[in-house]
Amino acid sequence: MKRIRIVLADAHVVLRSGLKALLEQEDDLIVVGEAADGVTCVEQVLALTPDIVILGISMPRSDGFETLEQIRMKAPETRVLILTMYDSVGYLRRVLALGGTGYVPKRATADELLTAVHTVYDGGVYLHPDFTWVLTGPDGNLSNTNHPLQNTTRMRYDTLSKHEAEIFRLVAMGYHNTEIAELVHLSVRTIEHHKSRFMQKLDVHSRAGVVRCAIELGILQ
Repeated sequence: MKRIRIVLADAHVVLRSGLKALLEQEDDLIVVGEAADGVTCVEQVLALTPDIVILGISMPRSDGFETLEQIRMKAPETRVLILTMYDSVGYLRRVLALGGTGYVPKRATADELLTAVHTVYDGGVYLHPDFTWVLTGPDGNLSNTNHPLQNTTRMRYDTLSKHEAEIFRLVAMGYHNTEIAELVHLSVRTIEHHKSRFMQKLDVHSRAGVVRCAIELGILQ
């Protein structure tokens, strides 16, 4: 049986110890690494290639948001589940925009956390029941809500830097790297760097994907 490999990242050693004990009661889960800060977490992810990181937000050296962004850039196959004390829709929006795949408050039950781990591992996105109203709206109907979480593409786009957004627009319009470099007065290498960054953030993998994304955002007609 394949075991789901997990790295735990939280500033509090007691919490990490309790989580490890809980998770390893399950036959299909194993904690392969721990980190007390964001920088060490990224190092652990690169060294151990876990399936999932369970990540806190308040950590030294690099907070959970910065750490999540680094993991998505450097180890995109690793899925990130946020475990936090913050009941903040704003934080939840930011986590999803940065590519996080789960958001669980620390008051969650053991069963809820285990469900979150398995949901994320299976390719889903897990929101604790306290936050499902954000996606469904008060009437429970997703199609009738205009909440920003409904548009994941827009949330991802909003995380782009000024340069990334401009280069995204030019790529979508059909310009090549050398042409973009001349237009924005940057080197081709810098253009390639920004292009790689925005494609990672938007989760697109081809020029056609960039065009589809730009149409969805209303940047291209």
